[in-house]
Amino acid sequence: MEPDSWLGVEMRHFLALEAVAREGSFGKAATALGYTQSAVSQQIAKLEQLVGHRLVDRPGGPKPVSLTDAGRLLLTHADAIAARVSAAQADLTALADGEAGTLRVGVYQSAGQRILPEVMLRFLPAWPQVNVALTESSDDAELLMLVERGDLDLTFADLPLTEGPFESVELLRDPYVLVVPAGSPLAQRDTAPTWRELAELDLIGHKHCRSLAQLETDARRPLRFVFRSDHNQTVQALVGSGVGSALVPRLTMDPEDEATELIDLPQVTPRLISFAWHRDRYRTPAARAFVETAQTVCAELEEGVTGGLVLY
Repeated sequence: MEPDSWLGVEMRHFLALEAVAREGSFGKAATALGYTQSAVSQQIAKLEQLVGHRLVDRPGGPKPVSLTDAGRLLLTHADAIAARVSAAQADLTALADGEAGTLRVGVYQSAGQRILPEVMLRFLPAWPQVNVALTESSDDAELLMLVERGDLDLTFADLPLTEGPFESVELLRDPYVLVVPAGSPLAQRDTAPTWRELAELDLIGHKHCRSLAQLETDARRPLRFVFRSDHNQTVQALVGSGVGSALVPRLTMDPEDEATELIDLPQVTPRLISFAWHRDRYRTPAARAFVETAQTVCAELEEGVTGGLVLY
């Protein structure tokens, strides 16, 4: 195999390989891509010739085709290349839009409820030609994946970020609290519960809050989570009804809820909320302004002066 042969590899070859891996047959891959079966077969054969490896096992008959080890390895690179092409397309669109167009922002529930409204209130009058399109998910790892693929320009995310081509700025230190039913003896004490006491409680937590993984490291003992939900109101309602106590970031809870009380836990590492973006992509002036606005709002939120919301 000559090194220059790789210069003949094209995106259509990678797309054909991905479709064959996903569909398990050349015929189904052809249907998914809108090609003929012979065209897909030719593209796979050409790719194998160019890279010098057999990429697809063809057992014949009704058995599904599958990728060889070489095919699976190449597909991981193909996915990354496709993501960069998609990001490049998004960059050119953003560059052409200038100070108009769409700013695509990822958000999870607590940031959407407690941070985003004030950010939008300040940002939209200053950038009237920009349409902010929100993508919501309880899993910030999913939102970061969308940033990597070029489907989002910015996203709220917990620090540390998942591995990837990201840059970020810290917005807010969100302390963990223990949420207990109103009138609980734990809320009447002058001192916070110890880790040993927390480990003895039936706890409620979030499913996809990545900072939860830090808790048992801090505790140096297992914690007993009896229920998990990514809906903040559900978590607080379960505590209020006596199902258990919640160990969650403060920003996820409503401090005005009369059925529950929040207990500060100074020994627990806070959740670090950030804004993240693709480090290799062009950031429009609007995207930079959106991040700066969020930084200002979060600084005020920590001081307890934004919209009547008090973090501590």
